[in-house]
Amino acid sequence: MSDSKLNTLTLAAAVAGAVSMAAMTIPSTASAAGKEKCYGVSKAGENGCANISGTHSCAGQSTVAFDNGEWKLVAEGSCVKMGGSLEGSEGVNEEAAMKAS
Repeated sequence: MSDSKLNTLTLAAAVAGAVSMAAMTIPSTASAAGKEKCYGVSKAGENGCANISGTHSCAGQSTVAFDNGEWKLVAEGSCVKMGGSLEGSEGVNEEAAMKAS
């Protein structure tokens, strides 16, 4: 394969990757409308994304239920009613755990 064809294929792959990454962010932004991050209310494995301590960066990777460093998206205005917090902290949210049981 010539250098020219290889460069063209590399560029095409890079553009396709960039376009697919941009398309993936659009739904998550749209689905966040009317929602807020609520810390300390998710069960283990049901978190929204990265935690505040930085031990993971993806949804569903929490290992402790009601961890105050984990968040999930909830309807705007409902977080505090659920016993959660709009800011993360350390420890386990005993209030939300009791409300869930």
